[in-house]
Amino acid sequence: MNKALKMNNVALNNIIRFIALLFLQVLIFNHVNIFGYINPMVYIVWVFLFPVRKSKSLLLILSFLLGLSIDFFSDSGGINAFAITFIAYFRLPILKTVLRKSDLDYAQFNLRTISFNKAFLFIAILTMMHHFIVFGLEYFSFDAITRVISNTILTSIFTILISALGIVLFTKKK
Repeated sequence: MNKALKMNNVALNNIIRFIALLFLQVLIFNHVNIFGYINPMVYIVWVFLFPVRKSKSLLLILSFLLGLSIDFFSDSGGINAFAITFIAYFRLPILKTVLRKSDLDYAQFNLRTISFNKAFLFIAILTMMHHFIVFGLEYFSFDAITRVISNTILTSIFTILISALGIVLFTKKK
């Protein structure tokens, strides 16, 4: 019975996190424009915190739905759905690369239990990938490559800072 209760608790936490990040992004962070154009995209934290031992297809479907929901409220035409699904697909290979096989225990994995440097690198890589895709599709021109790169870097800095702070404050360390 304890195992079933724990599984229900994990599922409930993921549902609450999904809804909370959706509303935080849509109601607050979509309206934050630092320096007029930097808009933190913290909804991607959902991909970082999704349990590793869960089904990859479930992660991809739910990531797509989260991105599609963000696109619906932001009127961004599927850009966020593609970008978050992309990072969800590559999350595990990047995690394996950052942690190396010896550090990765699927049953016990928690982002807060690994070293700060490895967690930061994991979050930074996925954030930069996500933001590069978003801005690349938003501008969709080779003429705007400097704008894409600068927006990717600057927005990633703020997203990583806010995401790391949120992860530290709102997740349990096992």
